[in-house]
Amino acid sequence: MTAHSAIAIDPTPAPVNLLGLDRAGMVALFASLGEPRYRAEQVMKWIYHRHETDFAAMTDLGKALRAKLEAACVVTPPKILFDKPSADGTHKWLLGMDGGNAIETVFIPDKGRGTLCVSSQVGCAMACTFCSTGTQGFNRNLTVAEIVGQVWIAAKHLGNIPHRQRKLTNVVMMGMGEPLMNFDNVVPAMSVMRDDLGFGLANKRVTLSTSGLVPMIDKLGEVADVSLAISLHAPTDALRSSLVPLNKKYPIEQLLASCLRYAQRKPRTSITFEYTLMKGINDQPEHARGLAKLMRGFNAKLQRENAAKVNLIPFNPFPGTGYTRPPEEDIRQFQTLLMHSQVLTTVRRTRGDDIDAACGQLKGRVLDRGGRQARFNRTLAAHTAGNTLAGAGQPSEHQPGDVDAAA
Repeated sequence: MTAHSAIAIDPTPAPVNLLGLDRAGMVALFASLGEPRYRAEQVMKWIYHRHETDFAAMTDLGKALRAKLEAACVVTPPKILFDKPSADGTHKWLLGMDGGNAIETVFIPDKGRGTLCVSSQVGCAMACTFCSTGTQGFNRNLTVAEIVGQVWIAAKHLGNIPHRQRKLTNVVMMGMGEPLMNFDNVVPAMSVMRDDLGFGLANKRVTLSTSGLVPMIDKLGEVADVSLAISLHAPTDALRSSLVPLNKKYPIEQLLASCLRYAQRKPRTSITFEYTLMKGINDQPEHARGLAKLMRGFNAKLQRENAAKVNLIPFNPFPGTGYTRPPEEDIRQFQTLLMHSQVLTTVRRTRGDDIDAACGQLKGRVLDRGGRQARFNRTLAAHTAGNTLAGAGQPSEHQPGDVDAAA
């Protein structure tokens, strides 16, 4: 008989990271520990209102309960690899993940508000051609604890206290990744953001941005009441498909129909349509007129003025891109054409570009599983070599789709 060596199995389960539980999850956990609901709520206040991670410091809990928590649970936010302030007050954190990966989170202060841009994935697989994040490809979804932990880190840094000293007023799921591709973790994370025992944000102050996963927009409307932003970027299917490949599967008509269904849930709901302006690509008057037609049609179907809002985002350059930012006068002309067509339009002010924290610039560190990062690096090297031979100082222009990047 062949002898088999024994395999040691650790029977001790891994501790539960409480940042990964919404209120229902916390209540269920405490019930399993033989504790009443109000104890779960007490601990949530310690974690999110006082930014406490040490159970021993939670002084209104009995010693026996604290011992239970120390044995079975942890409160562990992501590790801060570095944090960097911008000259304009924007703040960026690089947060370490497993296996050498890292994500980025950005806080943007403004008059009367403070907005945190939160990541949902390590990298992104959407392959939009104008966004820096996807040049590193995709590795994995973030857990609930990793998503909530980003908000916790920023709130602690800011000294944010829900309902009292509120410096963090808005969260936008617009960082690295496509949030609806990580639906099962993003939804409970947004629940913690909106819970009075969590970060206490109003529903309308939590915004999810998507490149247009139509079935998941419908599913989101069934389970969450948050603001919705759509990465549109083009008024026609031909152009949008070259910028946002997902459009080939879910074209503009289907996308707008899903947005209409989402907005019909409540009488005052509006949808923000994000439109990154790129010189010579989508910034011409005919593009503005086409976009205005789409937005007017959306408002008419919903029978509400300003149900569709357009947020113009001047392109933020990053190494290796062939796109450029339009001149300021072209940006304003585009906005004027939309406004004259009764389309509510804002221009996003570029913030944090000195620390690569502006929209479209977030990159982090991704151990790509699909090879996109290597392909982008080869393209960048070729551009650099070509420019060196030609004596040029800027990458040569490419047509949409030449560089394999992602949203």
